[in-house]
Amino acid sequence: MSQHDAYGYAVARIRAMEHQLLDSSVLQRMIDAEDLETAFKILGETSYSTTLTLNSGVYDFDKLLESELKSKYSEIESFIPEKRLIDLLRYQYDFHNVKVLIKSAFNVEKGGQKRWDFLTSLGSFSVESLINDIELEEYKFLPFDLNNLLPKCIAIWEQTNNILDVERLLDDRMYQVMLETAKELDMPETLSWIRSRIDGENIRALLRLKRFNYDASNALLFMHLGGKIDVNSLVALINEPFESWKRFFEYTEYGLTINSIDAGGTFSDLILSLEKVLDDYYTHKLAASRYSYNAPENILAYLWDKEMEVKNVRMILVAKTSGGNKEQLRRLLRNV
Repeated sequence: MSQHDAYGYAVARIRAMEHQLLDSSVLQRMIDAEDLETAFKILGETSYSTTLTLNSGVYDFDKLLESELKSKYSEIESFIPEKRLIDLLRYQYDFHNVKVLIKSAFNVEKGGQKRWDFLTSLGSFSVESLINDIELEEYKFLPFDLNNLLPKCIAIWEQTNNILDVERLLDDRMYQVMLETAKELDMPETLSWIRSRIDGENIRALLRLKRFNYDASNALLFMHLGGKIDVNSLVALINEPFESWKRFFEYTEYGLTINSIDAGGTFSDLILSLEKVLDDYYTHKLAASRYSYNAPENILAYLWDKEMEVKNVRMILVAKTSGGNKEQLRRLLRNV
């Protein structure tokens, strides 16, 4: 049986699950809800009802949403031919957990507290194993070549106390793991999507660095290799106003995406707008897979849609607790 034929059944299952995704009317009702309790009531009328029932203390919405997302990852893992396909999305949580654990270790050294409450169960690697291996410094059991990388991270911290450099090394390794996995899976469209995500992350990082007046040579250190856009050409943009960035991206796949951003406003507005259009572009790039009944990318498309749905719900619930602006919130919703 060919790889694509093996995914015919999985895609059929995914098609059924897609009907449970929240439509825009539900999200708009939640935005217009008078308070957090009413927003939760609306959410309880949807496919989230089971998650709400199973989780006590519903106002801890981070844990609730993690539980909802984890249930989908677990369900899909049970029927797809290749688990590593969904690991491409779970790696971000693995590396998040590694960051949490080493930051906690650094914090304890300075007399602070461990913050294991920031750990997530959404990764591809056991949280308990990560805790045990990092706490006991048994790095040889760690995945993703972290046995070699973590000592470098610790050495950098001891020499400079610069957590940004530590995070940069870990992020770079995460994207390399994504690339290596996508190549091993031999799925060209999946590999293209990962490369586009690397480019998008480089663009996002560059705008953030521009905000803090980094020069091109220092910004280059924060660029990840493996994308489609030459990083040396990209970092040259850091000295130019954002309005002129659109000319550079015009002949890349990000041309329309970058062009859609209003260059006015503050850096914070620009960054929020950029993150939103990048997330939407990743959704759009996977949408073509829906024309095929057996394309493995259908799995990624559904899970990315679910990730964006959870992000939307979280933004709304946070806004309900902090009195966020409704119109700004509507503009920031993903894929709506």
